[in-house]
Amino acid sequence: MPLRSGGNLIAAKAQETVVPGQKVAASIVADLATQLLTIGSRISELDARITSTFGSHPQAEIIESLPAMGPILGAELIAAAGDLNGYVNAGRLASAAGLVPVPRDSGRRTGNLHRPMRYSRKLRRVFYLSASSAMMREGPNRDYYLKKRGQGHGHVQALIALARRRVDVLWALLRDNRPFEVAPPARQQMTRTA
Repeated sequence: MPLRSGGNLIAAKAQETVVPGQKVAASIVADLATQLLTIGSRISELDARITSTFGSHPQAEIIESLPAMGPILGAELIAAAGDLNGYVNAGRLASAAGLVPVPRDSGRRTGNLHRPMRYSRKLRRVFYLSASSAMMREGPNRDYYLKKRGQGHGHVQALIALARRRVDVLWALLRDNRPFEVAPPARQQMTRTA
């Protein structure tokens, strides 16, 4: 016999059964809910502080202009990398992040590349998360990711390749001191003088 919803509500309201420990469980749930609300507001305060502190960094606008690189990941980048001027080129920054394979050659074998053992896990995390977020949106990052997938790379390999490419783009932006634009900057024609 099917139950009707109206009858179920009336039956539920008419119940007077009290389970042992019900009041204790209710007070524990209320206490946990209060703690979660407190933690949520604390996280919001810390996010605002991180955003304002990162915003005062001289290169913050350039770093944030890169798609999928917000103030939190930007702050993590600065914290993990330190002074970005300390890296000679993009390859050094990518190597510090563990995004460049290193050779494991022996006497007879050459070209044996593997993931490095020594690198900054924090820096790698920043670029990996940034690439992961960037490849979900339409645009050049997703196109590059799909190109790598089409070449037979697995998901993680394609993301690492995208992260490595994003290091190059970020490095070029910081070098030229300009924000990211989807269209590449126009080249200036050089005129010859006789």
